[in-house]
Amino acid sequence: WCINVADANGSFVFTFEYDASINNITIEKGSITVNGVSLTVVDSKKNSFSVAIIPYTLQHTNFKSICKGSVVNLEFDVIGKYVAKLLKG
Repeated sequence: WCINVADANGSFVFTFEYDASINNITIEKGSITVNGVSLTVVDSKKNSFSVAIIPYTLQHTNFKSICKGSVVNLEFDVIGKYVAKLLKG
């Protein structure tokens, strides 16, 4: 779900929180899909991440209807999951 939307000089930074107990991970500069929109992670924490949305993307995707508290569909980067699994041994 969306936990914050912040104006960033004409663009917007959306921050989302997720359940980290199901082995989903995000990494900075990695890929994430939010409601079908493929994006690059700009900030990553244990169970949250942020993405930057430019005005064009905001107007031409479903991001224009996402606000704090909105539930969203997340698709995590498969390669990131494989790397995490390899690092765990």
